[in-house]
Amino acid sequence: MTQPPRRVVVAVSGGSGLVYAVDLLQALGRVPHVERHLIVTAGAKQVLPTELDLGVHGLEALAEVVHKDADLGAPIASGSFRAHGMVVVPCSAGTLAKVAQGFTDNLVARAAHVCLKERRPLVLTVREAPYSRPMLANMLAVHDAGAVVMPAAPGFYHRPSTVGELVAGVTARTLDLLGLEHEHAPRWKDDD
Repeated sequence: MTQPPRRVVVAVSGGSGLVYAVDLLQALGRVPHVERHLIVTAGAKQVLPTELDLGVHGLEALAEVVHKDADLGAPIASGSFRAHGMVVVPCSAGTLAKVAQGFTDNLVARAAHVCLKERRPLVLTVREAPYSRPMLANMLAVHDAGAVVMPAAPGFYHRPSTVGELVAGVTARTLDLLGLEHEHAPRWKDDD
């Protein structure tokens, strides 16, 4: 019997740090039996050309299924859709606020709400810094609701020498938080 795919929703919002989304989508593509569902917000589409060369179609090509952010009738908007979890990467302050307050006017916020109500993993990779008081309050609210706030703050213990190695460290932690086996980046004292 064939194992059903583990569906992971990746939402890309308009914060800086789209390189984290690309790295996560590529890493998920190497994890067996994972089906990537992608949402790219209008804000992300505006930021994309300033940070990456691949364009919207190149980003969308990294997923098996692409959903429009305005499509509140998409399968991932329902609790009956069996998703393994969801990552918002990068997670803008506006998207964080919507998730924290349960304001589900777009598919990213609705799919995140579904993960919270169904008690599925939800990782919000916040890239903006420094944090304002409203951002901190919203981070606490999403934490209390069951999400994980994962700042895009790479570690340096593995002595990264490239931007890609820095990004991979954040991606590896995200994959860990989703409970997915991987070998995406070195671990702290893993060979001791």
